[in-house]
Amino acid sequence: MSSDSKSSKRPEWTPEGGGAEFATRVMDGVRAAHDGMTGSLITGTPKAPKRRELSVGDYVSGVLSGDRMILSRAITLVESNSPVHFETASRVVKEILPHAGASTRVGITGVPGAGKSTFIDSFGYHLCELGHKAAVLAIDPSSSVTRGSILGDKTRMENLSRHENAFIRPSPSGGTLGGVTRKSRETMLLCEAAGYDVILVETVGVGQSETTVRSMVDFFMLMVITGAGDELQGIKKGVMELADAIIVNKADGANIVKAAATRTEYDRILHYLRPATEGWETKAYACSALTGDGIDDVWAVVKRFIKNVKASGVFGERRNKQLLSWVYTMVEDYLKQKFYGDERIADARPSMEDSVISGNLSATEAALELINLFESRNSTNYEPTLIPKS
Repeated sequence: MSSDSKSSKRPEWTPEGGGAEFATRVMDGVRAAHDGMTGSLITGTPKAPKRRELSVGDYVSGVLSGDRMILSRAITLVESNSPVHFETASRVVKEILPHAGASTRVGITGVPGAGKSTFIDSFGYHLCELGHKAAVLAIDPSSSVTRGSILGDKTRMENLSRHENAFIRPSPSGGTLGGVTRKSRETMLLCEAAGYDVILVETVGVGQSETTVRSMVDFFMLMVITGAGDELQGIKKGVMELADAIIVNKADGANIVKAAATRTEYDRILHYLRPATEGWETKAYACSALTGDGIDDVWAVVKRFIKNVKASGVFGERRNKQLLSWVYTMVEDYLKQKFYGDERIADARPSMEDSVISGNLSATEAALELINLFESRNSTNYEPTLIPKS
């Protein structure tokens, strides 16, 4: 290559007459074929080859065989908000249903800073070392402004993410309270069908609606920190009534004594609360996700709980109620989608909102008018997208 050619390829910020001390150069592209790419010269970023479209059978067979790549694509499919994916996703879920349901489902929530992700890293790794296959559904908060999520929980599960028996799937909450939606339920079913026998669901945290996660797991634990005095009791009381165990994390080093005191305090509070599960006494336990102390005790509690509720019949009753809850959640999602997606509702909303803001129309009157407008449509023109076509 000539000197002029080399000079023309130097960055524009290089000063005139600059010598070799300006080491940055604009390099030629890779010549000939490379990594499956064709062409004599590749300049810039080559286009990635288009992925093959998968059929329902491809998704089902891939998930059942434990193919992690296809499992990931199947989860992406059910998480999609695009109407064109609804039917395929519904058919895939229907096909894998007979192969799901055999796992132990554990929900994990807690105040910010309680160390949920670190605990899951240690707890999940311990389970994998015992021979279990653990799937983690880490719900990441979505921005109320941009609707985006960082999805960084997996980076805080360094040990677990490298284990061959683990599968971690960060998912955006999408602004949903508690971060758990119908899609999270379907993701859980896909992981079960893929052979994962322990499902860990990490929710957004206290301050959100944790009733949803309670309605989809077998065992629900609340993680707390030491030194959070009575000022937080009002916030935590509601979720404490849903918990099957309270875990005091970070019981290590100089914090061991404080953790023991906090555990005793929670046991005292729980004595006056109604247990979340019939026939089971909710208690507090201390552990350290950092050192691993107490992690095996937490799993022993979960196993004891499962054995107890299966023997009493509560396990089966709860699973049945969860199925029905799933049905009505899908109905609510469908109705909400249809209401706000209706063209006449969309056209009427701007003037209706102006009337409410100006005081010419009350909120109740506006709501009734929108509902009447929606119900006046011809329902035969609408076909549910959540039910697969025969």
